[in-house]
Amino acid sequence: MSAPTRSAESAERGGRARIAERTLRTDRWWLSPLLTTLGLATFVIYATIRAFVRTAYWVPEYHYLTPFYSPCVSTSCAPGASHLGHWFGAFPSWLPLGVVVLPFLLGFRLTCYYYRKAYYRSVWFSPPACAVAEPHAKYTGETRLPLIVQNVHRYFFYVAMIVSVLNTYDAVVAFHGRTGGFGFGLGNIIIVANVVLLWAYTLSCHSCRHITGGRLKHFSKHPARYWMWTQISKLNNRHMTLAWTTLGTLVLTDLYVMLVSSGVFADPRFVN
Repeated sequence: MSAPTRSAESAERGGRARIAERTLRTDRWWLSPLLTTLGLATFVIYATIRAFVRTAYWVPEYHYLTPFYSPCVSTSCAPGASHLGHWFGAFPSWLPLGVVVLPFLLGFRLTCYYYRKAYYRSVWFSPPACAVAEPHAKYTGETRLPLIVQNVHRYFFYVAMIVSVLNTYDAVVAFHGRTGGFGFGLGNIIIVANVVLLWAYTLSCHSCRHITGGRLKHFSKHPARYWMWTQISKLNNRHMTLAWTTLGTLVLTDLYVMLVSSGVFADPRFVN
């Protein structure tokens, strides 16, 4: 039997094996970070363009409003799109009409526990994959600027809850017929499905789970909060799936409203 190498001896003593290669993995470990980066970049580019174009975001016949522009509270908004009235005067052309909540929603997503893991690994390579060396010389975690700001995630969660209520209101208002009264079409199904999934993603947040039961020492003394904690914990197991799903439903909802508003096709109506 040959003598153990220096790397093997180091590993046996509990030290760190030193190798010249970045990794000894032979599989396509880089594929997952690449797909994550492409997915996040696609959404960011699409959402940024749509937030700034200020066109085709409102269908007056059926009161469809894209979530990227809700709430639309400026006099610059299309007639009828301001469900909550006008809080501000005309916005300059370079300012998104959804500027009231978009920064908070962006902060909520950026500081989300799952998205942190996603872009830390795929964009910053910290680390890019298991058993793959990261290019950074040292690691300080989230203890210094700018990453220490990630700790405000809970406060963005509170705003995200309010926005979910506003989105729910928009979904209810959208049950409007061309001639007035109640109406129901394919757009309503898409809008409601998006709102339901947004609620699921928001409630599955780690901060929500901690708020409902994180500080309880005796669950038996708080049965109602314990029940809430268990239900949110079940959702929390699907937080990653919901994080990606809601990016897709947000794009789908906005794209559908844009196409109907632009007259590309008519909204299939089931009632009125």
